[in-house]
Amino acid sequence: MTDVCVLGSFMKDLVASAERRPLPGETLHGTGFAEHLGGKGVNQAIAAARMGARTAIVGTIGEDRYGEEFLELLRSNGVDTSWVVRHPSLGTGVGLPLVLPDGGNSIIIVSRANAAITAVEVEAAREVLTGSKVLSVQLELPVEASHAALRLASTAGVTTILTPAPVGPIDPALAKYVDVLVPNEVEAAALTGLDCDDESQVPVIARKLAEDWDLRACVVTLGSRGAFVLDRDGGVEERVAAHQVDTVDTVGAGDAFCGSLAASLADGAGLVDAVRLANAAGALSTTVNGAAASAPSQAAALALLDGASSVT
Repeated sequence: MTDVCVLGSFMKDLVASAERRPLPGETLHGTGFAEHLGGKGVNQAIAAARMGARTAIVGTIGEDRYGEEFLELLRSNGVDTSWVVRHPSLGTGVGLPLVLPDGGNSIIIVSRANAAITAVEVEAAREVLTGSKVLSVQLELPVEASHAALRLASTAGVTTILTPAPVGPIDPALAKYVDVLVPNEVEAAALTGLDCDDESQVPVIARKLAEDWDLRACVVTLGSRGAFVLDRDGGVEERVAAHQVDTVDTVGAGDAFCGSLAASLADGAGLVDAVRLANAAGALSTTVNGAAASAPSQAAALALLDGASSVT
């Protein structure tokens, strides 16, 4: 049985570093360039696998060099790629992150083959979607595909996690199949119109999201400020503290968090304990450049969580 199934995107990240963001119409000299394999789906799948979960991914790539690189990376990390479809004419998706000196980033994505996945491909993956313990979905794919996957999994009793990124209006028909919503502070603010910078508003935001969507749980990730957990089933509201690490690149940190969260829930952890471990994994991922490559091992995340003085 698969522990974690991820429906998600494949994005070849072409990363530029610069001292600041360019102004409109401005050409700006960058300070660095790198290529990484990423996309929220790939990042989360690798994060879950490195946390010890038997993991599979469902998605679409191109018949190109980038697609081959993804298959090699996923398989080398133990991720089952049996349900990955190769598109004959569209290239594999690309992401264009800009990373600033403090590790902050902004990203443009071009979906390409990711946009070709439909409910037909999702239905073809019914076996793994309904046979997993946890399904993790993001919004980089067409809503039709996300909706179909969440419906199939939820109806089969699979725990479903949704990362609402890129953020936008959420179809109520999709929301009813979500068990755990995991927005970051920007996404949570956009979905509610409330300000996550105001600490007193964070519990209010989580409650509003859970009530508006009738969710079992909502986890708001707050970057360097940790995370807030609302577990309606367990009657728990709890703030999870951040970890102090030497941040170099925040690209993929949210995905490391969500993949680790999915793995921990599949392993039977309660939501708060799962968030604590995911929070450590997300923090560690910021100490390494890249997205998929930055996901830590379960041992490293546990060591940080336990307060070890040296974590690798």
